[in-house]
Formats: sequence, C-alpha cells, structure tokens
Amino acid sequence: MSTTSPEQNKALVIEAFDTLFNKRDYHAAAQFWSDKYIQHSAHIEPGREGLFELIRSTPASLRYEHGLILAEGDYVIVHGRFSGLGRPAAWIAADVVRIEDGKLAEHWDVLQDEATELESKSGRPMFGHRFPA
Repeated sequence: MSTTSPEQNKALVIEAFDTLFNKRDYHAAAQFWSDKYIQHSAHIEPGREGLFELIRSTPASLRYEHGLILAEGDYVIVHGRFSGLGRPAAWIAADVVRIEDGKLAEHWDVLQDEATELESKSGRPMFGHRFPA
C-alpha cells in the first residue's frame, strides 16, 4: 500500500531521472533507487548498479527530458526523450516505475527511435510539439 501520493511519486521520478541522467550524480542517485531494484529492460543489466554502469558508459552529451507523466498508486509512467546518445536518432521512451518505500523499486520501458518530420507518417512529432532538428 502506497504511503505517498501520486504527485509525490511523479516528483520523485522526475528528480531521480534528472539526478542520474542529466547531472550524473551517482552518489545522490543511489538515494532514489532501491538497493533491491528490479530491472525489466532488455537494454540494462540487472539491479541499480546495472543501470548506473549503463549511464557511466554513455557519452557525456546524454540528456533526458520528461514530457507527460501519469501516476496511480505506486506506479508512475513518464514519456521522455533520451538524446545525445551518439546514435542517429534520440530514443523516445515510456518508462514505467514502481515506487516502494519512497524509492524506485522496479522498472519497465518501451523505447523507439525518434522519427524526423520526413519519416513521420502521421506528420506529428513523437515528443513535444516540434520535430528534432
């Protein structure tokens, strides 16, 4: 049973993601991720250290932006963009996080390369209101 509100859980996830992905403050980030963290992503090794090692291996240019964020009970879903990865396209992600005892305890994701305006059959950007430059 959750002891935090959906708004508190959303704020926790945004702060945790910013601390790890943008600030790369691993010491501070460890305070946000449970030491029993369960990873379901096919791109990331198990546990909190698997995630931290992945970020350590990415270019310093990595940036994370969050967009729409929804929460219900202990679960938060955030729509975001990972750019500066040294890949031809940014990744657009839907990250699902379960919160337990005030920490990120479990994670699932869906990742997709961000389409340019020419690649988009819908004619609409995948993230935000503009296509990537």
